[in-house]
Amino acid sequence: MIAINTEGELTAFALALVGDDGEFSPAERQLAARSKRKPARSTMTAVRSAITAGSDPLGTALTALRSPALRRQSGAIYTPGAIVKSMMAWAAREATPSRVVDPGTGSGRFLIAAASQFPHARLIAVELDPLAAVILRANLAVLGLTTRAQVLVADYRAADIQATTGKTLFIGNPPYVRHHAIGEQWKAWYARSAAAFGVRASTLAGLHLHFFLRTLQLGQKGDFGVFITAAEWLDVNYGDALRRLLGGRLGGAALHVLEPAATPFGDTLTTGAITCFRIDRRPAAMRVRSVPNIDALNGLSSGEPVPWNKLRKASRWSVIVRPSPGHPAGYIELGELFRVRRGQVTGSNAVWIAGEHAKGLPESVLKPTVTKARELLNAGDALAVADRLKRVVDLPVELDELDTPDRRAVNRFLRWAKAQGAADSYIAKHRRAWWSVLLYEPAPIICTYMARRPPAFVRNLCGAHHLNIAHGLYPRDQLDEPTITALLTYLRQHVRLSAGRTYAGGLTKFEPKELERIPVPALEALKNDFGTAMDTRAIHR
Repeated sequence: MIAINTEGELTAFALALVGDDGEFSPAERQLAARSKRKPARSTMTAVRSAITAGSDPLGTALTALRSPALRRQSGAIYTPGAIVKSMMAWAAREATPSRVVDPGTGSGRFLIAAASQFPHARLIAVELDPLAAVILRANLAVLGLTTRAQVLVADYRAADIQATTGKTLFIGNPPYVRHHAIGEQWKAWYARSAAAFGVRASTLAGLHLHFFLRTLQLGQKGDFGVFITAAEWLDVNYGDALRRLLGGRLGGAALHVLEPAATPFGDTLTTGAITCFRIDRRPAAMRVRSVPNIDALNGLSSGEPVPWNKLRKASRWSVIVRPSPGHPAGYIELGELFRVRRGQVTGSNAVWIAGEHAKGLPESVLKPTVTKARELLNAGDALAVADRLKRVVDLPVELDELDTPDRRAVNRFLRWAKAQGAADSYIAKHRRAWWSVLLYEPAPIICTYMARRPPAFVRNLCGAHHLNIAHGLYPRDQLDEPTITALLTYLRQHVRLSAGRTYAGGLTKFEPKELERIPVPALEALKNDFGTAMDTRAIHR
């Protein structure tokens, strides 16, 4: 490992390797202007030798200098060589491209592998981070690939990539950035661009879905590609647009889902999905499989064919990739007993979670509420008292219901809230009244839904409400307390992380429908095997 302690030192190393071969962008030139240090000749020799031998010392240094949390902000998660090799093997079996496009190139791991696999192909790199682009140029220069390559320091969605004759291979690891960090203009671009292909797209989609769509915009019939991304799009509502595109012109050919234990992205625990596609040449069936570890990728050469008519009918694809083995005899789904509902969204926690700004409001509109997952994790088996919970300002839609003194206090609060922009949020604009959060009724069981551990199932004895950081379990029929207790005991002992979906950063998420599909023993077996002697107070819907 070469000792590089700052990004400035890393820039100096890369620039020294590029030498006179660099046609830098303005952003890269700014980096160069701030970098004055000349690396030692002996160290440069070691770096050159490592690159020539197939390593990526500068890219590795960059990932070491930036924390995983910082790299996740820009989606800069570099791909292990074994995954690159398998993806390249699939591409080589498909066709020989005249051009290779790597969106979000980073230090060039995919592009350099493609240069070796396809020695006559033109190489196009698209990378927004100027430091990563300089590192890429350094790798290309050492390997003698500069004249074959074009490096675009740009956003892939706006990069000027001209049409060409011959086939284009699109390959890489599109950046994973959640919608919260995507600007409104790009969200509008995504919705508008998807509509041009006859697909309705949600603005909640992550950046990697934008990259699939941009690839379809750039692609021509005969082009093909393979991307590795986080796998949440298989199931979530905003992944529906990509699922439809793959079923149409994007031409989904194969899907290989890596389990989190395979650590496809090194220090970032997540479920990875490798998606192979053929633009305007969709096969009759898509090959799918679950992959336990990287060694089992085998060049993406296997998978069970699933007809597209079945894929189109499925609202979630993970159950197709990893079919349920079925429930044991005597088991039912949790959803037969409970309706699972995520908590309410406030639209502005800083306004609606009571603090000093809510002083003077009547107690009747200040509802004890679970506002953080930690409150459930710390509660143990039961949330018995609400004293330590925060209050949420939950005003009625019709303010005339309040008596005169209370109405005056509420009016003062609303003037303040409006000045904070509370009336202008997306959520507020879609309410019956912008000031009315309308908390859901307290659920007898509340559970966490996103953590690095299985969900915490907590008995809600104090009648607390919950925000969207938790799910509420509402009985479909009257259940007595021993049944509830037995069910809680079973869920705490048997629900595992593998039943959920792991995101970048290692968080595992359980959507309401995923919880409802969890198998549990039928009622009699529950009470016999997991029940304890308690009173029989009934819990109603």
